[in-house]
Amino acid sequence: MQPNEIRASQITVEVTDETTGETYRRTLPVDYCETANFLRLRGEDMNGKPSELVFLSDTGMRRLKDLMGKGPDEDPCGTHS
Repeated sequence: MQPNEIRASQITVEVTDETTGETYRRTLPVDYCETANFLRLRGEDMNGKPSELVFLSDTGMRRLKDLMGKGPDEDPCGTHS
């Protein structure tokens, strides 16, 4: 069973340097929230002010378009007339 929401108060970032091929891991104090609609990262900028990044999933983008009236003029489940 898949969870509806994933949350964490820190994340681990893993990167591989393009020049050396070395892999580095860093654990960062970033609030992480993921649902079927989006992935959100919250933390602080260089001045200590709140900052966030939000990445919409395909599902989230479709739902956002529907809410804004830019989606298709048909119901996706075929149960409404």
